Amino acid sequence: MVANIARPKSQDKRHAIMKAATRVIVTQGLSAPTATIAHEAGVSNGSLFTYFQTKTDLFNQLYLELKSGMAAAALEGFSAGDDFRKQLFHVWSNWMDWAASHPEKRRALAQLGVSDEITPATRAAAHKTMESLADLMEQMRTNGPLRSASKDFAAAIVNSLAETTMDFMIHDPANAKRHCKAGFEALWRVVG
Repeated sequence: MVANIARPKSQDKRHAIMKAATRVIVTQGLSAPTATIAHEAGVSNGSLFTYFQTKTDLFNQLYLELKSGMAAAALEGFSAGDDFRKQLFHVWSNWMDWAASHPEKRRALAQLGVSDEITPATRAAAHKTMESLADLMEQMRTNGPLRSASKDFAAAIVNSLAETTMDFMIHDPANAKRHCKAGFEALWRVVG
């Protein structure tokens, strides 16, 4: 009798599904059928479910991967020894560059971020990947003019400035660095 041995999952196929899901979410939204994602990835719909148990599972894993990638990019080359303004500008610049370089990921992340499909456990895991950024933001809040504001209020202000800066960098790439710097200067005037 021959044992039925499951074939190992291909990281290339999983990556293709994640990339396809990102593109499909951006173009068709979260209600797009998994068959569309599978077709875009070049795999069968059944193969998609070999890698992800459900569409919700796919979305949760994609959300976590995108958040982790964004956090890693923002913190790349970070030096805790620098003065606070320099640390903040470093993280800001990296974050803006990630968004400008990956507009599809940013847009998919925005849609996933407001989706009820993303579980509290996934949100908590994503928050954990961003602890260093959260610590920096909390230091900024408690030592600046927003010290009496809630964390959520401070985060909303930072995110609003970030989204505006990202939009200008993406739509006016010739002046992306200038927009990045102007966005940071506005942020620093609010929080510094």
